This record gives sequence, C-alpha cells and structure tokens, in this order.
Amino acid sequence: MTAGAVEASRSLAGGAGVYAALDLGTNNCRLLIACPTGDSFRVIDSFSRIIRLGEGISSTGRISEAAISRAISALSVCRDKMRARKADRLRLIATEACRAASNAENFRGRVAAATGIELEVIDRKTEAALAVIGCSPLVDPKGRGAILFDIGGGSTELVRIEHQGGEPRIKAWTSIPFGVVTLAERFGGHDVTAQCYASMVSDVASHVRVFENAHGGDLTGMHLLGTSGTVTTLAGIHLDLARYDRRKVDGIWMDDADITRIIARLRAMDYQSRVAHGCIGAERADLVLAGCAILDAIRQAFPMPRLRVGDRGLREGMLVEMMREDGALRAD
Repeated sequence: MTAGAVEASRSLAGGAGVYAALDLGTNNCRLLIACPTGDSFRVIDSFSRIIRLGEGISSTGRISEAAISRAISALSVCRDKMRARKADRLRLIATEACRAASNAENFRGRVAAATGIELEVIDRKTEAALAVIGCSPLVDPKGRGAILFDIGGGSTELVRIEHQGGEPRIKAWTSIPFGVVTLAERFGGHDVTAQCYASMVSDVASHVRVFENAHGGDLTGMHLLGTSGTVTTLAGIHLDLARYDRRKVDGIWMDDADITRIIARLRAMDYQSRVAHGCIGAERADLVLAGCAILDAIRQAFPMPRLRVGDRGLREGMLVEMMREDGALRAD
C-alpha cells in the first residue's frame, strides 16, 4: 500500500487486533473483517455486493458514472463496517477494472473523497499470489498439487500449485484477459445459442492453451481448484440448494461428470429460468454462462477427474498475509 493509503486505513478506526480485507473487483465488492485465532482467524463481519464496476469498460475504456455511483455506495457500507468493528489493520485493493480503465485514477480520487478509502490497484501477479494464499488450505494434502483458477469479472488467473516441503507452492501462473463481464459483453449473456457458447469456449481456449503448452505437463495426482462466483454457483446447483449457502459449498468436491451435467442444465435454461433460480438470481443470470464457457476451456486444457470448490480467495489471502507479517498468525 502507498503511504497515503496506510494513513487513510489507520484513520478509519482506532481498534487493535482487528483486520479488514477489501476486494473491489470488476463485478463484486467484497469485505472481510476478522481477528487472528492462533493458526487461523475468526470472521467477525463481512459484506458482498455485485456492483459491476467493469460494465462497459471493454467498449468505452472507462468506468461509467452509474458504476462509480454503485461502487461508492458499496464502499460506504464497507467503511461503516470497518469503523464499527474498529478495524485498525486494513488492505483495500482493486483489480482488473481499475487496471484497465482510463479514468481509474479519477475514480480512485472520487472514492477517497467520498468514503476515506484509498484503493491500492494490484497487478495480476499479486492477484494470483493472494488467491493461492487464500485457497491453499483446499489443496488436497494427499495429492501432488492443483491447477487453481480464479474466474473474475475482467480477467481469469491460472496457477499451477505443487506440494514442496509439505506446503503448496506456486510453480507457474498466468492471467488471461477474459472474465464473466467482459466475455458476456462481447458475446451476449441473455440468449446464448450453442454456436455462441462454442465461440466463447474457443476464444478463451486460445489463451489458456499458451499456459497449458508451457506448464500443463504431467497432471497425475493433481486436481482442479476453483474460486469464483461461477464455481460456487455450480456447486450450489449441484447440491440442490434452494438458496446459496457458503457453509455448504466451500470446500466440496465435484466430479468432472457432475460439472458437465450442471453446465448442460444451465445451458438448457432460458434467461428467466436462470433469474428465478435461487443460486443464480438476476445479478448473475446474464453472466453465469460466460463463466461456464471459461471453465469449459480450462477443463479442456487440464482434464482432471475432480474439482474442489472454494468460496474464498483474495480477501482470505490478504488477511493471512497481514497477520503473518504482524506475527499474529503462525507462518506455516
């Protein structure tokens, strides 16, 4: 974080031992507030809202006024929660939308003026590393490693993780310029024909293939590990949940055949049916098939029998990293 961002973080509250991690993504604004508890942490508050910050950026190159208004509204809620919980150690990040938009600097200034929050725009390598820290407890300790993927709104991160010295380590990573928002805006998300879906998979696959060719290799003993709204939505449908429940989804395993079945079910639904589903809703109904197309491209490149689902990621990674830096959490 910049010195200004650190000072802004400290000025939000005067508590002790309370950590907050904020992730302003292309599609979502998410916050976790937690306290360290030995070798882990306890969440004391959280917030998540779909704001579609990246809406239209692929065509205009700018964050729209409507998106700025939605973001400031959500970030104001986050500020109030951090103050109420007396969080005194914060990291407040923004990702692809703020990397891509020509007016990102102006946007960050308006956010700071309206909320007191100074956003740190992280690069893609940092984003991938934080996702690994947040999700590493879900890598099968009895296996050789995992191909982790984080399907975002504006980009998708891919990481090859292998066990080394008993711990998951990054062996290679990449970021591809497709996320659910950018892909849905390019191909459409309401009425997705078989031809349209195949075109989405093909476009994403051309980017994934570069990583596959360089770092695919032997996949024996490995599994897929997914963290994103796409995989958690698929998991909720797989479990036949009437409404999404993180406690039932985070950490579950899905077989390859399960994923194929659920994606086929989603592709057979019309837009209104997706809206009506309790695990999808109006906010994701036009994005979920774009996410499925990204997942299918990844599955083609890395065919593995199992996928583990993580409803966790950057926020958890930030919390762990901060707590380790402060000596409040055991580093191993």
